[in-house]
Amino acid sequence: MREPWWRAGPQEVHRLEDRVSSLYVERCHIDRDDNAVVLVNKARVVHVPAAWLAVLLIGPGSRITHGAVTLLADSGTSLCWVGEHGVRLYASGHGIARGSQLQLRQAWLVTRPKERVAVARRMYDMRFPDEDTSGLTLQQLRGREGTRVRRLYAQHSERTKVPWTKREYKPGDAFAEGDDVNRLLSAANSALYGICHAVITGIGASPALGFVHTGSALSFVLDVADLYKAEFTIPLAFDLAAKGLTSERDARTALRDAVVQGKLLSRVVADIKNLLMPEGATLLEEDLGGLWDDGDGVVSGGRNWDSPPFSPDSHLDVIPDPGRSTAP
Repeated sequence: MREPWWRAGPQEVHRLEDRVSSLYVERCHIDRDDNAVVLVNKARVVHVPAAWLAVLLIGPGSRITHGAVTLLADSGTSLCWVGEHGVRLYASGHGIARGSQLQLRQAWLVTRPKERVAVARRMYDMRFPDEDTSGLTLQQLRGREGTRVRRLYAQHSERTKVPWTKREYKPGDAFAEGDDVNRLLSAANSALYGICHAVITGIGASPALGFVHTGSALSFVLDVADLYKAEFTIPLAFDLAAKGLTSERDARTALRDAVVQGKLLSRVVADIKNLLMPEGATLLEEDLGGLWDDGDGVVSGGRNWDSPPFSPDSHLDVIPDPGRSTAP
């Protein structure tokens, strides 16, 4: 007799770069059957392997069970509740990585001005691969980025014969503002944020600790997404507008296909690690479960340190503390 779903063993967790980037559902009931997410509506029932999803976009009219949320969290799949008109509330379960090493490294970089500037520069350099920007200040780099984006809008407008005036965006109601291209840009960017958020949490980094953006719970998500808008969302919005495909669904499904063709997930994983990690460094992905020590780093947890043969001078089972890195 088969075990009931709540006794199912842990499923295989697949690498983030090997997963389907996103799945959008609306007006359905979301449940769990063993290690699959079950989508039920009036027309049909669909089983989806949870471990193969990077992010599940839950649209209006949907409901989800506790069992399904638990399975998705254990699978390292991010949940993204999608409201009407492009308004989204992001929520994520456990990432694939069970350790905190990458997040500690990120915190070390973002709290030191010299190191933070270096990461921000590398982000700008990725947008100007054929230019020498070493002599430019961050203010000058921001100005050059603004010029680059305006030029891109003009080039794609000329290429597609779609009129363009300026970028219009209304916080909280993104899809209601501006012309067709602006609304498509807002919808595609929102979907891109969800995908980047899933990757960031999936590899164990923090969505909040940004280097260019700051002050938001999604600052690093905005940092990372900005690296790919020129290649993905900007041309996509103009192409769709030229074809008369102007709904939010058009933008979302077109971006999903572009993400697959451009192998974006694996690129985002590699780019984040290149930005945050010293060359040649590796991180442990498992949960070390240690206790912070004010001397040499971290000591092992799960034991009573008052028990013999412990003595104050015997740092037994000491493991390195990634937060004490001295790398530049």
